[in-house]
Amino acid sequence: MQITDRSKDVINSGGEWISSIDIENIAAAHPAIASAACIAARHPKWDERPMLVVVKRADARVTAEELLAFFAGKIAKWWMPDAVVFVEALPMGATGKVLKNQLREAFHDYLLA
Repeated sequence: MQITDRSKDVINSGGEWISSIDIENIAAAHPAIASAACIAARHPKWDERPMLVVVKRADARVTAEELLAFFAGKIAKWWMPDAVVFVEALPMGATGKVLKNQLREAFHDYLLA
């Protein structure tokens, strides 16, 4: 048995499951990214789609398009995040983990087109 993600963090896109951890790990491997979190965003057709919330490294420059191009060949095309949102900081808990529940609450009304 292999556990790849917490059940509430897995993204159900059109009946297919997408691992948020895999997307976060790839984003965090980009040299311009300090930290990343992937959450589900509402989508009118697929119910949920991946949305990447990232913090850039100090003085780093990267666009959403450049970051998504970094994913090419690393994940299936249908796993590709539909949106990239740059933030100053991610909400962190006392143990140093990203508080995804706060991210989901902050982006609750975010609707992908």
